[in-house]
Amino acid sequence: MLKATRRQRTIARPAEVRGIGFFHGADVTVRFHPAEPDAGIVFRRTDLPGAPAVPARLDAVVPSQRRTTIRRGEASVEMIEHVMAALAGLQVDNAIVEIDAGECPGCDGSSRQFVEVIDEAGVVEQDRIRPSLVVEEPMSIREGDAVLAVHPPGPSGGLTLSYHLDYGRGAPIPAQSYCVGLSAESFRTELSASRTFLLEAEAAALRSAGIGVRATEADLLLFGREGVIGNTLRFPDECARHKVLDMVGDLALLGVDLHGFVVAYRSGHQTNAALARRLLEAGRPPVPCKPCGEPEPLPLREDGTIDVGGIMSLLPHRYPFLLVDRVLELVPRKKVLGIKNVSINEPFFRGHWPGMPIMPGVLVVEALAQAAGVLIAASIRREGRLALIAAIDGIKLRRPIVPGDQVVLEVTGDRLKDHSAVVSGTAKVGGTLAAQARIRFVIVDAARAAGAVRGGPMPAAAACE
Repeated sequence: MLKATRRQRTIARPAEVRGIGFFHGADVTVRFHPAEPDAGIVFRRTDLPGAPAVPARLDAVVPSQRRTTIRRGEASVEMIEHVMAALAGLQVDNAIVEIDAGECPGCDGSSRQFVEVIDEAGVVEQDRIRPSLVVEEPMSIREGDAVLAVHPPGPSGGLTLSYHLDYGRGAPIPAQSYCVGLSAESFRTELSASRTFLLEAEAAALRSAGIGVRATEADLLLFGREGVIGNTLRFPDECARHKVLDMVGDLALLGVDLHGFVVAYRSGHQTNAALARRLLEAGRPPVPCKPCGEPEPLPLREDGTIDVGGIMSLLPHRYPFLLVDRVLELVPRKKVLGIKNVSINEPFFRGHWPGMPIMPGVLVVEALAQAAGVLIAASIRREGRLALIAAIDGIKLRRPIVPGDQVVLEVTGDRLKDHSAVVSGTAKVGGTLAAQARIRFVIVDAARAAGAVRGGPMPAAAACE
């Protein structure tokens, strides 16, 4: 149920934060500016022609690994959750956030620096009421082991957030729980300084894929077998607190004040967004079904990746011809990052070549085409349709791929339309280029493709991807 509880607020005067993007390593400047009532939070990409605006709303969220990303048209902004948490925690409802890069600065992995500059600038009330969404019936989201539930609030209203973190026995990060009644003061003193975290093995995998190369142990919490590496905890339960901070930022995309009791177990950004969408649907009248051209939901895991089961739901390939093992990152219409783990048990090594196993170059290009198939499936209405290879250009094979290699497949969308696609892809091993190619696809009805296989007219394609 929607109701009004307080006046809207905006920042009193401009404020600025400078830093480095954790994922892509760019130098970033963020400037906060006051905004009119009902404007909401709007990011502006000042580094792009025309400074396009990207509203911080649920309908602008696109899938991303380990972060929240919004996009409108060709403009996107990544890792917005810490900025959104700072604004929501301090009850700043309307602001223009100018940013001169594609992701927000990581700072120290928390929201503390954003809170400090907003506090210094000050916050003012506006002559408009802020709507609130009051939870009336329990609802929950379950994705694998992750569970996220929301219940009606207590008699005093407001938002209470609880998180239980448990990675299992022997995990470097111990099990921990945290619960807080959200207010500007509790966010400022109990949540804002909690930092993002990851395991040492996860960091190594990301860096091998060219992600997070400028982030250091001093910038976040890196956990090895013996605990935190090169840093110290600010709170014994800092990891659980940071998960709550992320929830504050992700639920802020509702655009209203939420009144309820949220309970989370092993959930993350994707689960937070799923719950927010359920809440938004419950608080407004039914809307027409999505346009026919909109992509169907993606089989994302809690951490934003897609496992082999999810890949098989997007691609028709099966053993022994499925050549993508996991999708690490996916930005529809923009980019996909996947991996292929090469084992001596691959069937093609029996003949290519005995005594000197090398992955055939044509299969490396096929792996790139399959990764492209995932990107296409995430970008168009895919039900009943297939992407078929029409042409392959600019193939270069730079180094052999052998058993034990992990191949990082990166494909970017040069042009994606409803009936055709052009992509560019690279395959790297340990950061070294192994292969590259530019691939063109035609996108056809599956029934037409099946008819072609049975002897009907074949579309301009060499293989089914």
